[in-house]
Amino acid sequence: MKPIVYVTRTIPEVALALLRQYCEVIYRDEVPPPSREEILRSVENVDAIYCTLNERMDKEIMDTSPRLKVIGTMSVGVDHIDVEYATSRGIYIVYTPGVLTETTADLAFALMLATARRVVEGDRMIREGRWKLAWAPTMMLGYDVHGKKLGIIGLGRIGAAVARRAKGFNMKIYYYDIMRRRELEDELGVEYMELPQLLKESDFISIHVPLTAETKHLISEKELRMMKPTAILINTSRGPVVDEKALVKALREGWIAGAGLDVFELEPLPADSPLIELPNVVLTPHIGSASYDTRNRMAEYAAEGIIKVLKGEEPENLYNREVVKIRPLHSVKMI
Repeated sequence: MKPIVYVTRTIPEVALALLRQYCEVIYRDEVPPPSREEILRSVENVDAIYCTLNERMDKEIMDTSPRLKVIGTMSVGVDHIDVEYATSRGIYIVYTPGVLTETTADLAFALMLATARRVVEGDRMIREGRWKLAWAPTMMLGYDVHGKKLGIIGLGRIGAAVARRAKGFNMKIYYYDIMRRRELEDELGVEYMELPQLLKESDFISIHVPLTAETKHLISEKELRMMKPTAILINTSRGPVVDEKALVKALREGWIAGAGLDVFELEPLPADSPLIELPNVVLTPHIGSASYDTRNRMAEYAAEGIIKVLKGEEPENLYNREVVKIRPLHSVKMI
């Protein structure tokens, strides 16, 4: 018998076709994520789960599936998976690092430009019929991006890709990370700073850290008050890294000039969120990796990882490599 894989929601056909070559696929072909009850009903006798960042993979779900050998997630973040428990159970986790780096960096820079130059406000002005003067010396003034100071929080793959784009804008680039990235300092011409100093010095701050217990509310009222009143905050990482209530207060009271946000503490963003009413914030619905090429490759990469584990081969996109000691790959092999 072929191994059984449960796919939680609609994914690109390229990944589905690949899975069907090697596995029996239980496919939930619906765009919205499944309810928890539906997941629990569906995973009872599966060997693999293909999920996205919207489905929580915790102890209860893993224990419902005693045959479970691998969880593949179509995401670079794994904060929705109980990695420690999965590893203790000998369950492999595969994810999609690297694939979305350049696409997400594109969006971070797009948010930076759109917020600084008030692109969305200008678009809305025209559509709402409020553009009455062809040109005026003080109309729709924004902030330059070129030649300014950019502070990057988290100089991983995406942070480094943003730095490369910033070089083309002749920006002075600072970074903060829990580890000094000395090899990148020379390559990218970036300067390390402790977080408080970076917040005080930068005209733009772009966040690129994973969500962990340590990074939750990394940017809160204390940090926002350190920033320049002309500074702009960009977040394409995870919503809870920024204290949203504090950010709303900062934007309303002018502690900072603006923000460009692709991620939020609660997603979808509630219709009554005060962020929606603020003119100095640009909002996008978690589309950092949303290009045709990137989403297809993410989907395929997660599927490839699942198949490799089931073949008894170590995938390059294995997240919890220590799991190999607990359940060696030869004991996983099913294909």
